[in-house]
Amino acid sequence: MTVSKTLPVEYNIDDHFRATASLPTRIIYLYLSLMAARPKYYFAWTLADAINNAAGFGFRGYDKNGVSHWDLISNLSILHIEFSTSFKMFLDNWNIQTALWLKRVCYERASFSPTIQTFILSAIWHGVYPGYYLTFLTGVLMTLAARTVRKNMRHYFTVSPATKLCYDIMTWMTTQVAISYTVVPFVLLSVKPSIKFYRSWYFCLHIICILVFLILTTKRTKKGCKEQEGIQSSWSKKQEEDSIRGHNFSTTNNFNQKRETTCRNTTTKQ
Repeated sequence: MTVSKTLPVEYNIDDHFRATASLPTRIIYLYLSLMAARPKYYFAWTLADAINNAAGFGFRGYDKNGVSHWDLISNLSILHIEFSTSFKMFLDNWNIQTALWLKRVCYERASFSPTIQTFILSAIWHGVYPGYYLTFLTGVLMTLAARTVRKNMRHYFTVSPATKLCYDIMTWMTTQVAISYTVVPFVLLSVKPSIKFYRSWYFCLHIICILVFLILTTKRTKKGCKEQEGIQSSWSKKQEEDSIRGHNFSTTNNFNQKRETTCRNTTTKQ
């Protein structure tokens, strides 16, 4: 609580701070202020886990070495949150039981756009404050963009441990900034300060996510169409070759049959 009061999230929209602070300073303060806002959630969920485990509800069983595990209904993994390298990794380790419930009741049952429907349901579940809806709608863009980047780019960085490490560092930094940018309205709650914050950043991450999603999705679609055309072309060529071979084989058989018939007729006449 002391740290969160020292680094208030509201200071991100302070007029003097916005006018005088450099961009790197604003990014660092954004990250630190949102990181300072998380311990209260950590404390509440860890205390709830301790109570559940004291009642025996968290016991998951023993592993092959006989070590007991008490994380059956744990609600967070602090290290995975603070060192998450993707938006999904952060969400999977934050409010875990609610995330599993949303997955079961919405994501796995949605007939279309499961990601969008799940985020909207999550906003409704949290309450009526407008900041919740701004956060979760922004989360939709972040999730779709992050998923698209991962599908299109990650395989280029897994060729060696060094490039994989560079990729993990870059994705960690990007994820932490994206999470902080996304959840500011969740803390501010009201529309006016939330929009003021996003305007002070010129909605830059919203725009970047939309462009990344559209560009990489279009690129992937074109690549898929070219591969499909190549497969169809190869299949057509193969069918044509098989047809030619079949025709040649049929012609040869007809010639051999005529030759045998002629030989038989000649033998009969003799």
